[in-house]
Amino acid sequence: MSPDVMWSIGELAERAGTTVKSVRFYSDRGLLPESGRSSGGHRRYGPEALDRLRLIRSLRTLDLPVPEVGRALEHESALEDAVARQLREVGSQLAALRWREAALHLLQDCTPAERADRLSLIGTVAGPPDTTVMARFWRRVLPPRLPAALLTAVIDAAVPEPPADPSPAQVLTFARLHALTAAGRLSVDVCRPDLRDPGDDYRPAVLYQGLGFAYELAAAEMAKGASYAGESLDCFVAAHADSRGLQDTSEFRHRLGYVLDQTADPVIDRYWQLTTELATPADGPPAITPGSAHAWLRATLDAQLADAAA
Repeated sequence: MSPDVMWSIGELAERAGTTVKSVRFYSDRGLLPESGRSSGGHRRYGPEALDRLRLIRSLRTLDLPVPEVGRALEHESALEDAVARQLREVGSQLAALRWREAALHLLQDCTPAERADRLSLIGTVAGPPDTTVMARFWRRVLPPRLPAALLTAVIDAAVPEPPADPSPAQVLTFARLHALTAAGRLSVDVCRPDLRDPGDDYRPAVLYQGLGFAYELAAAEMAKGASYAGESLDCFVAAHADSRGLQDTSEFRHRLGYVLDQTADPVIDRYWQLTTELATPADGPPAITPGSAHAWLRATLDAQLADAAA
């Protein structure tokens, strides 16, 4: 390139609308190659340096660190990865702001006594919130011998996703759910109903695989407006029977109804109540959760047992 189309560092900075210090900074880090040196040893840059400098500055406006800018300049895939990461970070920041806004409205529209209680609740919830405490709660509650994949599937179904754009009421519900699972202690072993002698074989994986299928069927029946469980109730009972190596008989259903009554726990009941509230749209019907499906199946079983006793 001839000297008459090469610029000094000051001329390049002026054309790019930046400072000499910035140009020197990028040059020293290898992001902006020089085209040569003047007879006095001063840096010289060609027109391609202007395009590259503008690209560097554009990437920096995205808050990309200098090392990532260098990789993005050399590899298109690196730029795609950096943009995807930035989008995730921005999404997290926006979610945090939406939760903070809803929490502020929650504290604004209440009495002083309510405000103190709400502050103590939401003060323990990060923004944006995560569900680590709830997942940990279920890991304490569930049987220790569940296969890892099944354990993950059960927890994923039981733990609700925080709403992306929550209402103040949802923020309060989530905070209550967070507090419940952080301190909740169960009064009974809800995950091992005693349907046989303690020494008999019990296969929790069979139970929870069957319950998952029963809850899916129940959710479909509930969504259609069914008054009572149909096939889902048979799957629900079979899950309990198969996990103990027993048969689904009239006697077994009576024993199951009794044991489920004895192992009901107010913490679990409250958990599912709050989970349903959290997942229910402001102007929509109640959400169907594993907890509401379980309650619906239990109600059908109780009604069936009552009819048989009449």
